[in-house]
Amino acid sequence: MLIRSLATLACTALFATAGFAQSAAPMQDHMSGMSAPSSKPLLSPAATAQVRLDGKNIVIHYNAPSLRGRKMIGGEDPYGKVWRTGANPATTLITKANLKIGTLDVPAGTYTIYTLPSPDTWLLIINKQTGQWGTEYHEDRDLGRTPMKNNTLPTSQEKMSISFENAKGNTAQLHIKWDKADEYVTVTAE
Repeated sequence: MLIRSLATLACTALFATAGFAQSAAPMQDHMSGMSAPSSKPLLSPAATAQVRLDGKNIVIHYNAPSLRGRKMIGGEDPYGKVWRTGANPATTLITKANLKIGTLDVPAGTYTIYTLPSPDTWLLIINKQTGQWGTEYHEDRDLGRTPMKNNTLPTSQEKMSISFENAKGNTAQLHIKWDKADEYVTVTAE
């Protein structure tokens, strides 16, 4: 009887130790900064584009979708339809300076950015509504629209990006790149 009790106690201790080791492993990974095996990366991670023009900050917050084998602009996001220009929450422009974006006068403030893609010329849309989900668009809230110039990228870009490039003094170019499209417009702090 004593041997049976000792054997039962030993088995219980062995199972408890094994269970603790399994449950502690994910916690150790988490504590060391490694992701647990079940966690997944965000499909469209948050990103920021920023530039300082004429001593004032201009920032764009967006989420960057990936192609993942899809044809997006001109495909799932058809030409002639307003595109949210990113993923998840609406893409937000925050400017401390009054700007001239292409042909459009944009007072200092916070706005939402959309685009209207076409095979020839995209339009950049600056909208006064803020804080909404990216697919909620109201044309009557547009501050205005301006045409963009385009380049073709030499190779397909998997993840969409928004960037400020060629900054000098009070001027830069705002680029939206995805797949082989590189759409851009001049931004000037006034």
